Amino acid sequence: MIERLQDDSRVIVAGHRGYKSAYPENTLLAFTKALELGADMLEFDLRFSRDREIVIVHDETVDRTTDGSGSVRDFTMAELGRLDAGGWFGGEFAGLRIPTLTALCELLMRYPDVLLNVEIKPAADSREVADAAIVELGKHGYLERCVFTSFDADVIAHIHDRHGLRTQGFPGENMSNFVAGPGGTYSKMWAVGISMKQLTPDIVRQFRGMGLLAWCYCPDDEEQVRYALECGATLMTCNNPVPALNIVRNSG
Repeated sequence: MIERLQDDSRVIVAGHRGYKSAYPENTLLAFTKALELGADMLEFDLRFSRDREIVIVHDETVDRTTDGSGSVRDFTMAELGRLDAGGWFGGEFAGLRIPTLTALCELLMRYPDVLLNVEIKPAADSREVADAAIVELGKHGYLERCVFTSFDADVIAHIHDRHGLRTQGFPGENMSNFVAGPGGTYSKMWAVGISMKQLTPDIVRQFRGMGLLAWCYCPDDEEQVRYALECGATLMTCNNPVPALNIVRNSG
């Protein structure tokens, strides 16, 4: 399944935090809507609650995407589950909840071909979050569907060295704890995510020359999608997957 990502003749479209532009990010609704569109991959963010449940939330705090306030790690899962994770986006989404990784895994049982970009957010316990997520995803038989992502090079190295799993990092200047040179961070990476601000044909050629898959984020309109394809990106992580899906499908 994961071999699709290495096929240069095929472009993969991933939903960034689900279908983030139209639905509250990192909710089961946003993931479901991205899947219904036909996204090839889901990208999502993992952290621990206070009682070490794996929850899907981007920010270090709940302030932006819920009606609560405070650090995610200061709430138990039960407390997080009582927060409204949809009303901030629009009244019609009030009552949506922060999901657990387990809940997403159960949803994905209906979508056996969808790939997963699992981002471990930088934190003091990031290694432990990665280890727990790998156990949970392994229980569901999903590890062959996964690429693990982090902006923390130490997490990338941990997942590569301890678990031997595929990782996606970023250009070195965008990562914490980046190690340059032979045997450094790039040697632990399978793919590199390049922002649209940094994306050029030259940087794609540079990373391909290093044996890395060149991916990009987030081309969200037709002009950006066509530029990403011209640069040679083979995976696009999109807040709005619709333009990318339409162009990729129409191009065959």
